[in-house]
Amino acid sequence: MRIAATADLHFSAAQHGALHDQLNHVRDEADILVLAGDLTNYGQPDEMEPLLNVVVRSRVPTVAVLGNHDYESGKQVELMRMMTSAGIKVLDGTAYERDGVGFAGTKGFVGGFGRGMLTAFGEPEIKQFVQASIDESLKLERAMAQLRTPKRVVVVHYSPIAATVQGEAPEILPFLGTSRLAEVVDRHGADLVLHGHAHHGQLEGKTTGGSPVYNVAITLLQARQPPSAYRVFDI
Repeated sequence: MRIAATADLHFSAAQHGALHDQLNHVRDEADILVLAGDLTNYGQPDEMEPLLNVVVRSRVPTVAVLGNHDYESGKQVELMRMMTSAGIKVLDGTAYERDGVGFAGTKGFVGGFGRGMLTAFGEPEIKQFVQASIDESLKLERAMAQLRTPKRVVVVHYSPIAATVQGEAPEILPFLGTSRLAEVVDRHGADLVLHGHAHHGQLEGKTTGGSPVYNVAITLLQARQPPSAYRVFDI
């Protein structure tokens, strides 16, 4: 299977023509399209609607997770309903199988990496914050446990490893993802992990267990040579 992946489109009406042209050939290069969150700027339905028109016209089966920007207006349920109605498989602690490849996904959350990962100690507010991170990891756990396919792809918005967020300002690194997601990946095993969110991070890295992780933020993909709105993976 050939998988085209991108993230952080932050779609606006002004991008409609350019994005349509960029995705116009994805059907010739890939069997499925993965959108790893931050599809909109402010999580508004009127941002999602024209984006869906572009994606549907690409005529490629599409799998997606939402990102933090898609939650901004509190209309994430409506956005997911719109996407599902357009034929997109939205992963939110859920799984999807196609042609022997399983996709498991969730938005993910922040919390830091490795020994610097925030733990549930101290004030109730800290514990609530950490619990949100744990809850997203448990959603990914449930999704991966559902897969029965020989190949596994994980789709999240926040990074599961520190390597692919390097290049961002050091002060914000703990807010770009959490190792809790990588721990889940390594328990179940994955052939490919895709995320976005770190616009100025690194393109690739690996979990401690060796699963390959790729940052598919569109800003990074357009900075490559040749520039592209998506990256294609063979699995």
